[in-house]
Amino acid sequence: MQLLSSFLWMRRFAAGFALVSLALAIMASLAACGGSGGSSSGSTTSSGPVNLTVWAWVPGADKSAALWNSTHPNIHVNVINVGAGKTEYDKLFTAIKANNEPDIGMVEYQYMPTFETTGSLVDLSQYGANSVKNHFPAWTWNQVTLGNAVYSIPQDIAPMGLWYRQDIFQKYNLPVPTTWTQYADDAAKLHAADPNEYITDFAVNDPGWFVGLTWQAGAQLFGINGQSWKVSLNHPQAQQVASYWQNLLSKKLVKTEPVFEAAWYHDLQTGTVATWISPVWGGGTISTNAPQAAGKWRAAPIPQWQAGQTTDGNQGGATFAVFKSSKHPKEASEFDIWCNTNQQSLNYMIKAVSIFTADQPASDSPVLDSPQPYFGNQNYFPIFKQATTEVNTNFTWGPTINQVYNDIQDNFADAVNGRTTLNDALNTVQQSTVNFMQKQGFSVST
Repeated sequence: MQLLSSFLWMRRFAAGFALVSLALAIMASLAACGGSGGSSSGSTTSSGPVNLTVWAWVPGADKSAALWNSTHPNIHVNVINVGAGKTEYDKLFTAIKANNEPDIGMVEYQYMPTFETTGSLVDLSQYGANSVKNHFPAWTWNQVTLGNAVYSIPQDIAPMGLWYRQDIFQKYNLPVPTTWTQYADDAAKLHAADPNEYITDFAVNDPGWFVGLTWQAGAQLFGINGQSWKVSLNHPQAQQVASYWQNLLSKKLVKTEPVFEAAWYHDLQTGTVATWISPVWGGGTISTNAPQAAGKWRAAPIPQWQAGQTTDGNQGGATFAVFKSSKHPKEASEFDIWCNTNQQSLNYMIKAVSIFTADQPASDSPVLDSPQPYFGNQNYFPIFKQATTEVNTNFTWGPTINQVYNDIQDNFADAVNGRTTLNDALNTVQQSTVNFMQKQGFSVST
């Protein structure tokens, strides 16, 4: 399995502080003029086939659209890749302000509340979206709904697991850890046996990774309390995760190379780091960037905070949302639902980039469920499929996630450099988030 490096890179990082500022400016503008000028009441009449525009960066989406077009002569879909992540979001927010969005746009889960605040998304429940609710894990469906409204259809998900160097664990007689206590013990034993080897890298430049770990631990970073946003970036379980990694940092048992950069890829290849905690897409990152380590890496479930537990967090994945300026919201919703629940449609994206589909029936695709030569012919997909049933259901994203991610990255960098601790950094991010949201006009409680 080979994933596209640029696609993987986009999936992991926040889109930048300017994006959320633009979104909030749009929200204020729309509120001042009474909301979006688009219509979600139904399709306009047309003498010819309905034409839909989809902005999507996922490889294979164009082939999915071609399949749709071949069987739906009255609804023609045109997929355009206007860029991924920040590039697409900047263009989407500009289009929202001009009332000129595409019919459908690709949006990652963590940005859904940011887009919802603009009032620009169509409630897909009026077009039958709830009919496919049971295709998706409950936690995934929660990510795209608000009350009875459905604002997008999930496409792929990213429950987390443990990638590890089997050869290194065997060399030093280390158990593959099933708990975080055992993981820390392995870290100490490995580094004592060879000071040039580390259990892993603390991903200071990937705040989504840390948030995924807090999700697994049961942290509730955001919530809705009546008409207010509840902010708890320093939630006790988030502090538990911070304390754990601060301990490993203080003892110098983990590296601090920026992930997804040359030095870190070198560490994956040479075995300088023995594990990487990552979602299913991590397999593609490893096999693409550490070809000389073929046959040495394996996958296992993510360690647990208590023996016998089976809980997980998610790091990544995206959805398709329909925008209110669409003249054909009914047809756009129909394609949206079909695209992300039809096995043949999803197979195009699985084959192109091995997405781990949110649609559970499609996750049984033989394209996914097969031995992987790079990983010693291990078929690791069942591990992650099981993990999808174990992701903590009660997790909510906030409306300013770009600001949150930027602040986490900046303050964690200070912690790695010894100027503060991860726990104090979380307290700082808590206060900066509350201040930022209040300045933007949000009602906030803590």
